[in-house]
Amino acid sequence: MSDAAQRSRLVALIVASALFMEMLDGTIIAVALPAMAGSLGTDPVTLTIGITSYLLTLVVVIPASGWLADRYGVRTVFATAIAGFTLASLACGLSDNLWQFTAARILQGASAALMSPVGRLAVLRNTEKKDLVQAIALITWPALVAPVVGPPLGGFISETLSWRWIFFVNLPIGLAGILLVLRFVPNHKASELRRFDATGFLLTALALAALIAAFDLATHGGVGPVIVAGLFAGGLAVGFLAVRHISARPGRLVDLATFRVTTFAAATLHGGILFRITAGAVPYLLPLYFQIGFGLDAFAAGMMVLAYALGNVAMKVVTTPVLRRFGFRRVLVFNGLLAALGILACAALTPATPEVLSALVLFAAGCFRSMQFTSQNTLMFADIPDALKSSATTLSTMVHQLSVGIGVALAALILNSSAAFRHDGSALPDSVDFRVALAAMALIAFVSMWRFLFLDPAAGAEVSGHIAVTKSRRDSHRA
Repeated sequence: MSDAAQRSRLVALIVASALFMEMLDGTIIAVALPAMAGSLGTDPVTLTIGITSYLLTLVVVIPASGWLADRYGVRTVFATAIAGFTLASLACGLSDNLWQFTAARILQGASAALMSPVGRLAVLRNTEKKDLVQAIALITWPALVAPVVGPPLGGFISETLSWRWIFFVNLPIGLAGILLVLRFVPNHKASELRRFDATGFLLTALALAALIAAFDLATHGGVGPVIVAGLFAGGLAVGFLAVRHISARPGRLVDLATFRVTTFAAATLHGGILFRITAGAVPYLLPLYFQIGFGLDAFAAGMMVLAYALGNVAMKVVTTPVLRRFGFRRVLVFNGLLAALGILACAALTPATPEVLSALVLFAAGCFRSMQFTSQNTLMFADIPDALKSSATTLSTMVHQLSVGIGVALAALILNSSAAFRHDGSALPDSVDFRVALAAMALIAFVSMWRFLFLDPAAGAEVSGHIAVTKSRRDSHRA
């Protein structure tokens, strides 16, 4: 392995560790809310303000991440983000009341908004195209594994230690991350400084905040549909104004010309956003399905979902050779079909299904999800020129956050609608309703695959190495 490849792998591992800390923290606290609420002198419903404030701050700050990295350097911004997240984790663990906790979560959200896109930017700027698949695979696993292992791990920590340790465990990871970033990540800056587009930032932040708030309220309830619809419509309206404003000032905040790169548009929008909706919804549905539909406790349900997480991790070692052999188009089409069938197979599981068979189905579904996720994330950046890399990481992170929000909200809507239709609105969702929701997610995953049918067979070939392999085989046959 060359020195450049070793540096790329090291940078990707550092970024992956930081992203895992961030994403795990975002999912791990849900099951610990009752214990946290009692300790902080409030109730679990009120304490969800800590989750909501984190999400809103996250999406508000994301649009500025690329500009900050270009202005102050990738290493400086990434190390500062990890430091802020680590300090905020300490403050969360030491909180004595709701408002201290909420303030700490806001700082965490702001730091997380910089960690994800700037971390990806660090990987892109330190990785040659031939090594990009492996690098993206490394930084993708946190997004696949954290939502799955977070809830059972949160329950285990809060029951055996204290809910405060959910945040304290971030301290050694964060401190190690800061030292490693300062030591090994170059401080790349933009060659030309650009003015900060304050108007574009405010419009984009407001649009994202309104949309995420609408999805969050639709999922957790507590407000009427008129408020949710108003937030959603307002977010779309402000988003339209933001796009028009940014389009007139290319490069000031983000460059929307990034979407004219065919591979980026296909993997981010179109089929990409549809598959990410299912990627956000399925980890939300499965633990609840096993608890409500199968009657398992939180820990037992978590152990079942662990097979799904193991499939996500196991697939990483074969992603590179598979893409090199078949290319992006074939993998995204055929694996996309298998990913949809995997979700449908999960919907077919029942309490009577043998445990070994259930584990195999979940493991296979996790494998297909992982392959599709990594392939999309790699294709996304395959043809992005250096000048658009900061915009690409910012825009892709924004789309990802919206997709996950849509996925969870849509899954909750289908669950509740199915229950209301079957029981005249008089019952909570049961196993049948979860199967309906999972089947709907399988359908969305199937539809997402169709966009990739129209990719050029050579799309992303410089990254996958597929064309080189094909040419080598043809030459050997001729010889």
